[in-house]
Amino acid sequence: MAKKKGILGQAIDALTTRDEVQAAEEAKKEAEAARIQASRDAAARRAAEAKAVAAEAKAKAAQAEAEAAKKAVAEAKAQADRLEWQAQRAAFHEQVKAQMERQAAERLYVVKAGDSLSKIAKEVLGDARRWPEIFEANKDQIKDPNLIRVGQELKIPPK
Repeated sequence: MAKKKGILGQAIDALTTRDEVQAAEEAKKEAEAARIQASRDAAARRAAEAKAVAAEAKAKAAQAEAEAAKKAVAEAKAQADRLEWQAQRAAFHEQVKAQMERQAAERLYVVKAGDSLSKIAKEVLGDARRWPEIFEANKDQIKDPNLIRVGQELKIPPK
């Protein structure tokens, strides 16, 4: 059997229960505040992570742009080098062509009275025995090597 408490016991029980209820309510409020704070912290962490990911993506994009710019500069330089080389090559070919034209123009001999192919070979090639070379170079205008005309222009082969 339970012993009946007096007014004082009941008052103590009531105060104790009231303090426990208040403590429980405060604990609930603190727990709720802690949950809210944890939720805020988690949201802030997610936001910071999102900012970090965005910054990383921006850095990668900037790096890609820089690499693309480097590649474009390298391609432009290579193109400029190719064009410069082509221009130098064309200039060289023009010089060679001009030189060949000058040499071709210089290598003509105008036949004088008393000339023969062997005499011309001795004079311009340094050896009279090279007359067949002059004959071969001028077969289009000489049919007989013993018959050349005064004033005739003969092509002289290279020395």
